[in-house]
Amino acid sequence: MDRPRFMVMTYPAQGHINPALQFAKRLASIGADVTFVVPLSAYRRMAKGSGSEPEPEPLTPYGSAITFAPYSVDGYDDGFKRGGDMKHYSSEVKRCGSQSITDLVASGKNDGRPYCCFVYTLLLPWAGNSAAELGLPSVMLWIQPATVFDVYYLYFNGYADIIKETMSKRQSPTKTTLPGLSLEFGRRDLPSFMDAEDAYSFILPLFEEQFDMISKQNHQKSILVNTFDELEVEALRAVSDLNLIGIGPLIPSAFSDENDPSDKSFGCDIFHGSEGNKYIDWLNSMPKTTVVYVSFGSILDWSKQQMEEIAKGLLSYGRPFLWVIREKRDKVENDKDCDDDNDELVSCREELEKLGMIVPWCSQMEVLSNKSIGCFVTHCGWNSTLESLASGVPMVAFPKWSDQGTNAKLIEEEWKIGVRVKPNEDELVESEEIRRCLELVMGKENEELRRNGKKWKDLAKGAVKEGGSSDKNLKSFVAQMNHIS
Repeated sequence: MDRPRFMVMTYPAQGHINPALQFAKRLASIGADVTFVVPLSAYRRMAKGSGSEPEPEPLTPYGSAITFAPYSVDGYDDGFKRGGDMKHYSSEVKRCGSQSITDLVASGKNDGRPYCCFVYTLLLPWAGNSAAELGLPSVMLWIQPATVFDVYYLYFNGYADIIKETMSKRQSPTKTTLPGLSLEFGRRDLPSFMDAEDAYSFILPLFEEQFDMISKQNHQKSILVNTFDELEVEALRAVSDLNLIGIGPLIPSAFSDENDPSDKSFGCDIFHGSEGNKYIDWLNSMPKTTVVYVSFGSILDWSKQQMEEIAKGLLSYGRPFLWVIREKRDKVENDKDCDDDNDELVSCREELEKLGMIVPWCSQMEVLSNKSIGCFVTHCGWNSTLESLASGVPMVAFPKWSDQGTNAKLIEEEWKIGVRVKPNEDELVESEEIRRCLELVMGKENEELRRNGKKWKDLAKGAVKEGGSSDKNLKSFVAQMNHIS
């Protein structure tokens, strides 16, 4: 029997590409061929960072089973520029991406190697529709936790008023429960896009379009989720009319199933190039569980005032730290909290570097797996959360937007592997609060967090190893799609 052939398309942001590419690698490891579809601008950055030619052929080999199919987006092959027309950019991505799907499906049939399934990530509702129109079964890869999927699903299926009412309680501790979920949710625990006053609430209609499309799928009611059965037992079963399939954590093999020790990078860490091994050498010189790792992902930016409070908190705590502060060129477009006019986001950098190390980028999984790391101060993006769980590292949860508040709640209340910072009435997390949380997580009395860290690390690795829950779930899914085709 021929190897099943999948097409995987992802939104061109690092937080989307990383798990999607790891998913492609996982498919390849169990005997499938994969075509990875991404805009040319993103592929060029990946190719440049990996040392290969920046101008790829239409299909570029990646190992023996994965090929890239970068597609050109008219006028945006150098990427989206600050101040550009996002609506026009999105429209062009949709037009050119849809054409790419059509062309690939046609070439697959002509070559006698048709695709059996199309897998796509968030913010690409049109992609699933394009595949459906071509008769190609499509499945969504949900790159946030199952709990967040459930909350969105309920919002779009009869519970919007209840969630909106909870969101409106800015000064009240009012919380609500949702069907199938035992946690109680307050305003700060729900996805921020559901808040009408959130600066990014315009993204909510894209989610709605995505969920509308899912509800119309008659042939496939499955959703692939970057989580694992043991982590979200309840959430994976909360929506009765959909089959949520845990196939994560989607992290490099060297840190998960260990089948490929050379696979240490997400494949999209190369967006930032290599900073050498100086920070790894420094970490190796530190005693066990003594270093605070601070990183807020590839998009999130804090105001200068918040950065100063973080700096003061680290200095006050007085323990060595590794802090990732990205260079300005990497900052998110049109972020109102971003202080572009400041040469330095922290004024006490010289004092900070006497105590710890500041870098513009690092290989996060290598850092988190280092014995010197005692805790992770994180924005609670889902990739970072899973990486910390899979490394057994306790967290100081420092969320800002999107699914991060829900993830922080899970970290503190459900999985009990961290504590969440409490902002003041101006939404500023003060240095004293940062120090308090660091002392809680790094202190001698944190044995419960350490025990839970080891538990989740073992369960995460066990899920993706041969015979584990995610391994069996993925193999069953591939067999099903191959049978349908």
